[in-house]
Amino acid sequence: MQTDASAAEPAYRWVIVFASAIMLAVSMGMMVNGASVFIIPLGEEFGWAPGAVSLINFAGLIGLAFGGIVMGRIADRSSTRKLALMGAVVLGLCLIAAARASALWQFYGLFFIAGFLGGGALFTPLVANVGNWFRAGAGLAIGIASAGQALGQGAVPFALALVIGASDWRGALTAAGLVTLIGLIPLALLIREPPVAASEAADADAGEQDPPVPMSPALVTAWLSLAVVFCCTTMSVPLMHLVPLIQDRGIALEDAGSVMFVMLLVAIAGRIAFGKPADLIGAMRAYLVASFWQTALVFVFTQAGGLDMFYVLAVIYGFGYAGVMTTILVCVRVLIPATRRAFTLGVVTLFAWFGHAIGGYQGGFFFDLTGDYTVTYVNAAAAGVINLVIVGALFLTLQRRQRGMAPAQ
Repeated sequence: MQTDASAAEPAYRWVIVFASAIMLAVSMGMMVNGASVFIIPLGEEFGWAPGAVSLINFAGLIGLAFGGIVMGRIADRSSTRKLALMGAVVLGLCLIAAARASALWQFYGLFFIAGFLGGGALFTPLVANVGNWFRAGAGLAIGIASAGQALGQGAVPFALALVIGASDWRGALTAAGLVTLIGLIPLALLIREPPVAASEAADADAGEQDPPVPMSPALVTAWLSLAVVFCCTTMSVPLMHLVPLIQDRGIALEDAGSVMFVMLLVAIAGRIAFGKPADLIGAMRAYLVASFWQTALVFVFTQAGGLDMFYVLAVIYGFGYAGVMTTILVCVRVLIPATRRAFTLGVVTLFAWFGHAIGGYQGGFFFDLTGDYTVTYVNAAAAGVINLVIVGALFLTLQRRQRGMAPAQ
């Protein structure tokens, strides 16, 4: 039956997947952790503390968080293509403008706008649209799109570090803005909505992989939103502070950036790999596995003594942590009806980006306070434990309610 269903689906769905993956690579690579490579250069030029510079990333992620809700609501009723075009233009122009900034408030404002109208118009609508194109195997499709984000989160900081080394931070931001405009606008023109029949079938067929959800969509959304705050607080610490941690050990920026690139290159495989188990064993189980992997390993980064050890940890940690983003997106795809999916993704990712912002900022704050990254990474591990408790409780509640529904069914 699955073979026949797959054969009946439009082949253009794979164009949607790969175009979305590339757009997420460029946009999310810049918005999620691209600012990490500017912490030291901006501090050296302007004398700003790491905590103050980290707030640039905080501003961008808060914009991305609130923008995701607004754009998700619009995407449920409007055109994903139009939103993607707007996002590409706004993000590119904001980066070019940031290259000419000279005050912290200018960076904060530009990155907030880039997140709200740029990244917010890309991430939530594109991911929801990918899921809606697939009747079955949505986990793998979302995993591939999410892998694009992982590629960007490794490649963009690495490329920016190289440009900063060859030129300066202003040249790097200008180059990022031009690449965004030239690369993303043509890709946005490829984006389409799924055929109505395919979208309806995808929603109906969600029950083939998971039992009916014995909980209201609003309650599921609230529970997942609480979990991802702590999950993404954990995740954001290495994303924002691994490069500065490595530099703090006396290792050059280019080498530190290459460790991040390796970690997020491996994360591409992790995001795709966790998409298939999410289809086979269930999204919630896969999310628990990925969350445990991330939590168990995040503090170990502080114990690495040399560049070789950082590379080893980057490979091991990167594969497992990457599954978190794929599985949470698949959880929304499975647990929420299609008519509310983009909006729910916006709500959940708002709290996810809020967690990213908290983790990134507390990393700089506690470094300023203590002079090293130990407390920062301890906090990351503690947040991961809280996330596991919340997700485990949701999973057990769903299981218990499902068993209670069985006699009636």
